[in-house]
Amino acid sequence: MPAYALARMEETAPHADVAEYIERVQETLDPYEGRFVAHGGETDVREGVWTGAVAMVAFPDLERARAWYDSPAYQAILPLRARHVPGDLVLFEGVEDGYRPAVRAAALRAALAG
Repeated sequence: MPAYALARMEETAPHADVAEYIERVQETLDPYEGRFVAHGGETDVREGVWTGAVAMVAFPDLERARAWYDSPAYQAILPLRARHVPGDLVLFEGVEDGYRPAVRAAALRAALAG
């Protein structure tokens, strides 16, 4: 099942460490088949409060997403970003091709019916 790393990063002043992180991050993703699907593009907040920029990386599965984040290569460059750009990062499972939300709704209705 696909998985994703989603980061929300506060807007900050440019810093050389952040530029180095961006230059080096892809080499940490490659062994885990990670690929960017979003990286700092325009955001249009429709509900709630959201500040900062977004980055999202796709992985083949949650195990590889976790292995990437915990890898010595990524942990070595993480401080370059984390010291200068506060934010949040979550790893999460996606859905299989052909996913239908009505199937989940049916299971929810069944559980509600007891």
